[in-house]
Amino acid sequence: MRSLQIGDKTARVALIQGGMGVGVSRSSLAGAVAAEGGIGIISTAQIGYDEEDFAQHPAMANLRAIEKHIRIAREKANGGLIGVNVMVALKDYADHVRTAVKAGADVIISGAGLPLDLPEYVAGSDTKIAPIVSSPKAASVILRMWDRKYHRTADFVVIEGPKAGGHLGFSEEELLDIKSLDYDAVIQKIILTVQEFAQKFQCRIPVIVAGGIFTKEDVQHAFALGADGVQVASRFVATRECDADQRYKDCYINGTAGQIEIIKSPVGMPGRALHNHFLEQVQEGSIPIGRCYGCLKNCDPAHIPYCITDALTRAVQGDVENGLIFCGAEVGRINEMTTVAALMEELMTE
Repeated sequence: MRSLQIGDKTARVALIQGGMGVGVSRSSLAGAVAAEGGIGIISTAQIGYDEEDFAQHPAMANLRAIEKHIRIAREKANGGLIGVNVMVALKDYADHVRTAVKAGADVIISGAGLPLDLPEYVAGSDTKIAPIVSSPKAASVILRMWDRKYHRTADFVVIEGPKAGGHLGFSEEELLDIKSLDYDAVIQKIILTVQEFAQKFQCRIPVIVAGGIFTKEDVQHAFALGADGVQVASRFVATRECDADQRYKDCYINGTAGQIEIIKSPVGMPGRALHNHFLEQVQEGSIPIGRCYGCLKNCDPAHIPYCITDALTRAVQGDVENGLIFCGAEVGRINEMTTVAALMEELMTE
């Protein structure tokens, strides 16, 4: 299997498990992926949803849970690499990053917005950082800012394509007509942009391709385009080690391509999700919001269709008809449970 070198850190397998919130990728999944040689990623988005004091003190509960799940994942990882995914859109973004660094995260991956100030929050640490980008322009804006303001560059870059799950850096029109994007060409342009900064800083900046990676052939195709590694998320949901409730996993196993919808998230970005009663309710009108958890920077409870914290936490705990089930474009091809070890061998054995 191909390895992945990020600065002075090495993953035996050039695969990153994508961060999935709320609560889908915590310490169980991330620890198992790291133990098999990949990079296990914990999503910090409302990670403390099941802490006793979450309803009263969500910010404190989340920071405590970040430390806890990094520690537990590290115990499972057998020396492998553990990281976190932190959404720029989070109100407590800086605190999540700093807490992850303090807890010893090997890497931090950041998207759902432009992580322009990420280097400030990891300064003086050995934690490696990567922005998630979907266009050459986004890559250029972020890397130029990091160069100008912090005199540094990315340790690696994640290119997230239009087939990914969760929040997406594309318009709804683009997501409904993916074939017109010629995204292979976009990936190669982003790689060229990244290489400009690698040359300037006289370093290697590995590029990771994400979004719709489903088979070994998809992995090999990403490598052929010039990628140094792949990021896979949706396929890890239907594993025994995934942190989500089994009923959530069953939605992936039983879901079909025809059930996938492009939705508008309170985060302000489009997303991809499985059709259910919850989405039918959203289409009929706004769902009343009982409590605000203060999770997003730009969220006005009076003007959003639903509370994304409530929607995602209901789903991950098994209330799959009344919650939001994010998914990737290839979810309809998942039809059975597996294990992290078996999945990684299937995808990454050359």
